[in-house]
Amino acid sequence: MVKIKYVLIPLMLIAAGIGAWFTLSQNEEKKIKKQFRLLSEGISKKEGENIFTMDQKIKKMGALFDDICEIHLPAYSVSGHLTREEIIGYAARGRLHAKELHMKTHDLKIHIPEEGNAQAHLTVRLIGRLTTGETIQEAHEMVCFLKKKEKQWLLTRVEVVEVLKR
Repeated sequence: MVKIKYVLIPLMLIAAGIGAWFTLSQNEEKKIKKQFRLLSEGISKKEGENIFTMDQKIKKMGALFDDICEIHLPAYSVSGHLTREEIIGYAARGRLHAKELHMKTHDLKIHIPEEGNAQAHLTVRLIGRLTTGETIQEAHEMVCFLKKKEKQWLLTRVEVVEVLKR
């Protein structure tokens, strides 16, 4: 009976540790997924949206980025280290040209190699209409790097992965 006790207690501790690790890692993934949901909401625009709603969305979206974020979006000729305020400016100008815009994320895969750092690979789909009447239908593969600061995951690097053309 004594031998069973020496085997059973370490097994229970190992099982509890594995369970805690899965619980904590899933919670971090949920927090990261929430950040991308908030980013989609900030970029999306409904027809007839007023300037005050736009301002609130842009400010909330800006809070998802680190103070300085490395951005590589060749399709939009945006590349470099941008401050949060510069990112907000680009987003505001882009939304002004859209009558309506919807951003959706697909195939979000999150990898947390070490505590406090994460990498997300996803597909972003933009659908909408410009003020000129032209329609937008784009899809981009993206890789994003996030860093946890004060219990919040912030985007530190965003880049579009170039897909081969036929």
